[in-house]
Amino acid sequence: MGASFDTQAGQDKSRVEALEQKVQELTRRLNELEERSPEDRVAIVVFSGDLDRVLAAFIIATGAATLGQEVSMFFTFWGLSVLKKGSEFSGKTFFQKAMAMMSPSSSLELPVSKMNYFGVGAKMLRSMMKEKNVSSLEDMIALARDLGVRTIACEMSRDVMGINDSELVEGLEHGGVASFLADSLKSRTSLFI
Repeated sequence: MGASFDTQAGQDKSRVEALEQKVQELTRRLNELEERSPEDRVAIVVFSGDLDRVLAAFIIATGAATLGQEVSMFFTFWGLSVLKKGSEFSGKTFFQKAMAMMSPSSSLELPVSKMNYFGVGAKMLRSMMKEKNVSSLEDMIALARDLGVRTIACEMSRDVMGINDSELVEGLEHGGVASFLADSLKSRTSLFI
């Protein structure tokens, strides 16, 4: 009887050890999943320099921030026009000067994506927004800043297009695609506008 009891005790001990190992493995896997699970964040790439698309980006960004989500907006290529306060030409290559002449020098000069008609479309949209007491793009940009929305200017796009710090509004972060991807990987929502 003693040998049988010892055998049973040994089997029970082995089962307990096996269960403990399974619990440790499950705990490790759960911790990994928790580390990779998205947070209440929104990451937005603003590629477009069109007034209507940029308005949509800021409406989403300020709405998400109002709901308590962390929001980052990564401005690249044509989207950088939103962050400009003017254009400079000194110290730029021929193509960078041409790009500066053909691109909007601030958010006030953004065209609309459809029916722009040499700028009349953008003026009409801004007028209709004002008539309906809808905040202007510039007011939404200020609201986003007040709500703590991170605004990141793409370094590579700035370098290619020759956009200097002095041409951009204050309070921006500068970063590369890794900045956006770091935010995107932690976000429940990632958008490309």
